[in-house]
Amino acid sequence: MHKRVAVAFTGPSNSGKTTLIEKIAKELIKKYKVAIIKNDPKDKAKFDIEGKDSYIFSQTGAEVVVTSPARTTYFSQKEKNLDDIIHMIRDFDILLVEGLKTLPLPRIAIFRNKIDESYFDCSEAIAIDDSIDIGCCTVPSSIDILDLNDTNAIIEWINHHAKEV
Repeated sequence: MHKRVAVAFTGPSNSGKTTLIEKIAKELIKKYKVAIIKNDPKDKAKFDIEGKDSYIFSQTGAEVVVTSPARTTYFSQKEKNLDDIIHMIRDFDILLVEGLKTLPLPRIAIFRNKIDESYFDCSEAIAIDDSIDIGCCTVPSSIDILDLNDTNAIIEWINHHAKEV
């Protein structure tokens, strides 16, 4: 059994969470099996096309799996907690989670233009770029400050702080 670790990313809309996770995943995937969980708190994401068989099956309320030679897609009609999702994915080394502030995971808050200090309570690090004047607010000494554009430094932080799951 190998060690599996997870880290989370949070931040205001349009702060660059998805872009950063994409950059990190592209680097990590060269050496590790990477899984990503994206939280969609407003249920805006659309994954299925009306009229297709998978859509029709999903509308029944059943758990639906669509499999092909290239991918397997699981449509669940139930909210899953982190343990449920980890159990489903199983085969990963590093799990990157976007959102889900309530999860007890090491967390990097991402900011551009302005820091929202309300994220300090749930974050162990912040990633900022040069649009932020770090002198404008007091970052608690317990929070690491990372360069949003230095993917390698952020990966290094993840290697030291990610939580075993």
